[in-house]
Amino acid sequence: MANLDLLETSIPVAPIKIAALEGCQELAKNVDSYLVQFRKELVSHQKTGISWSGYSEESFLIDCECPRFGTGEAKGKINESIRGVDLYIMCDVTNYSITYKVCGYENHMSPDDHYQDLKRIISAATGKAHRINVIMPFLYEGRQHKRSKRESLDCALALQELINMGVSNIITFDAHDPRVQNAIPLYGFDNFMPTYQFLKALLRSVPDLQIDNEHLMIISPDEGAMARAVYFSNILGVDMGMFYKRRDYSTVINGKNPIVAHEFLGDSVAGKDVIVIDDMISSGESMLDVAKQLKERNANRVFVCTTFGLFTDGLDKFDEYYEKGYIHKVITTDLNYRTQDLIDRPYYEPADMGKYLASIMDTLNYDVSVEKVRSTTAKIKKLLAENQNNKSK
Repeated sequence: MANLDLLETSIPVAPIKIAALEGCQELAKNVDSYLVQFRKELVSHQKTGISWSGYSEESFLIDCECPRFGTGEAKGKINESIRGVDLYIMCDVTNYSITYKVCGYENHMSPDDHYQDLKRIISAATGKAHRINVIMPFLYEGRQHKRSKRESLDCALALQELINMGVSNIITFDAHDPRVQNAIPLYGFDNFMPTYQFLKALLRSVPDLQIDNEHLMIISPDEGAMARAVYFSNILGVDMGMFYKRRDYSTVINGKNPIVAHEFLGDSVAGKDVIVIDDMISSGESMLDVAKQLKERNANRVFVCTTFGLFTDGLDKFDEYYEKGYIHKVITTDLNYRTQDLIDRPYYEPADMGKYLASIMDTLNYDVSVEKVRSTTAKIKKLLAENQNNKSK
């Protein structure tokens, strides 16, 4: 583990425990296995011989649930003691596969339902935990982060509500707009990026990828993804291009103004592999249109990298575009719910985030700087060097 020496000279805040809400257990188990491994490594590495109570366990997961009544109402239950622990509550608000009964009818859980369950578990802790941290990879209502007309500010309200309930830290990934943390300026809000994990998954699945200015280019699909694309292109030493959306502001469809066209700004992509990087695939309409336009500009292979793959309109269009050669690979993290159909697709490649998330939690538990964990520049450069050495052999 990278921070071994730093953690060895520090003291944990309290024994760590993980409460995984329904719909997030698979990710939590993966994180827990890495955390158990990290703690055993540190215990064997320690020279002081000091062993804190509850520091090294076979599992840090606790038993919690949110059972429902026949009316659809629910309650939060924590079935073991959490007194004095550093509690990390993991919640995936995008997992629509979880269902519950309402008067005999089956309902799928919405982000609102998951958020309510999160508050129920916080409430069930009843102030007994030493510290409460919320890990919400996809930030609840993160897309409703600003007000353009007479609109609600849902994300800001949710953050303030969690803080008022006693949450100390909120950990998220690739927030749609990280400036939403201005709603809680005096409290912990950490936004992490999966850039290193994207590159690792890409090199693993595309071994013949050539990372230089002649063969590769980074593309931002819109203005909002510029910062991600600029960092990725700089760290890889390749050129960058971007699309901007022309919308019909006289019409509203499904709560948004429809896109009329994508206009491209940048050098020629002809003959180059391109990586399109963004925070999420929602319906996928914009991403697919960008991929098609890149191929029409004679790009070689199109790789799509997004933190969250939601695929709200299904996979049929992605299957069609893969068969036509418009897209070569789609890489998303495992931070949110993914269907087995998606995982089985030949063009899909997962970016494993369990180890990174366990490292974040382990570091936060010591109350030391997470900058070494957050900054992935050195790790990316090392990965590129290793990849180059393997190719030269």
